[in-house]
Amino acid sequence: MAPRCWRWWPWSAWRRARPPPAGSTPSFRQQFSTQEQPPQICVVGSGPAGFYTAQHLLKHHPRAHVDIYEKQLVPFGLVRFGVAPDHPEVKNVINTFTQTARSGRCAFHGNVVVGRDVAVPELQAAYHAVVLSYGAEDHQALEIPGEELPGVFSARAFVGWYNGLPENRELAPDLSCDTAVILGQGNVALDVARILLTPPEYLEKTDITEAALGVLRQSRVKTVWIVGRRGPLQVAFTIKELREMIQLPGTRPILDPTDFLGLQDRIKEVPRPRKRLTELLLRTATERPGAEEAARQASASRTWGLRFFRSPQQVLPSPDGRRAAGIRLAVTRLEGVGEAARAVPTGDSEDLPCGLVLSSVGYKSRPIDPSVPFDSKRGVIPNMEGRVIDVPGLYCSGWVKRGPTGVIATTMTDSFLTGQMLLQDLKAGLLPLGPRPGYAAIEALLSSRGVRPVSFSDWEKLDAEEVSRGKGAGKPREKLLDPQEMLRLLGR
Repeated sequence: MAPRCWRWWPWSAWRRARPPPAGSTPSFRQQFSTQEQPPQICVVGSGPAGFYTAQHLLKHHPRAHVDIYEKQLVPFGLVRFGVAPDHPEVKNVINTFTQTARSGRCAFHGNVVVGRDVAVPELQAAYHAVVLSYGAEDHQALEIPGEELPGVFSARAFVGWYNGLPENRELAPDLSCDTAVILGQGNVALDVARILLTPPEYLEKTDITEAALGVLRQSRVKTVWIVGRRGPLQVAFTIKELREMIQLPGTRPILDPTDFLGLQDRIKEVPRPRKRLTELLLRTATERPGAEEAARQASASRTWGLRFFRSPQQVLPSPDGRRAAGIRLAVTRLEGVGEAARAVPTGDSEDLPCGLVLSSVGYKSRPIDPSVPFDSKRGVIPNMEGRVIDVPGLYCSGWVKRGPTGVIATTMTDSFLTGQMLLQDLKAGLLPLGPRPGYAAIEALLSSRGVRPVSFSDWEKLDAEEVSRGKGAGKPREKLLDPQEMLRLLGR
């Protein structure tokens, strides 16, 4: 640990607060005195990072009270707005989060924008500790000419559109073209490709919005290219998502066998998950399918393909300049080996005609408040194991802590660690002593500013309405998209 990160800790306190032995976290519960003031803790963000942090704190401290603030009117973050509608099993974590929110020592306050409605220093004054878990709500720009043309969208906005994120409800993508290009080769890119190519009848019983389903029913997209700067050994998607694409009804894959030359020998030393993934790519690209699979592919009306060693240079406009009509790709080669290999341009390029370009090159966190340190280059809050550097009592978890990588289970582990560090500091006497007003102080501030928070019981009313609306169509729910309609339903 760099000494500068601990300037605010007395040396003796640092020694007392060293991490406990492995496996000792559960004993925290017995270590807190029942005579101490119940710690008031605030979590900003109600996605997986926020809820898992709250869950850990409530489980391992018998008197802690946790308030969760959320800018949306509804909870659950990327579980609701990011997970693909045809992956309902991933959304089952909502049941666990609901149990946490219903705890008598936890409260949800939606419709509160931290950094606008209330400042982080105001939260710090009201609580013993503040945890920032607000995720990555922005996308990495391509920074190429033509990026602003109609027909170019971030994959993040497209996902938000079909998943009912209020800010993306009017995205209105034009799917009247034959070919779409997705830039990036991660799981989000494959999610988007799968939604574009899945026969609409397979989505009718999911929680995709009816508005998005209507657009997809009219789609003329027949081919989707998924483009990456590097090669097959560097793809970021996982084997589960690849398998889904290969088996997608009504589609067939297009992979160039020359992209895989010499790969068989090179995968012998790679980690097992990467090896299995690459072997599946190799088989799909180079082996003749069996009779049944060949017949299925022969009848397919839609195709998808992976284009490797290509980097976007320019979005090409239509003749009238009014929309995207193609993309110019620089041909690349790799310098270095394995996952650390870098793509460098060869000087050659190619043009790929398309009417839709979706950029899936990464999410990015934004700074939340001028008082909070922020590393703009990495898009994270500078921290050591979740402790915000040089700001005692301030913590972070999830993507804003480590960057937008990993799956929900990764965020769970990460958030539990932040919770552990916070409880460690609390036990060591490194957080403020004496009572803190918690939500009572913030409620007064919000009221004076005309902000009316939404409670978890309010959300449960909206939840019941969504489930009721979906029932007639055989869907798990029909998501409410308009915040004003949500407030009207709550009698606001």
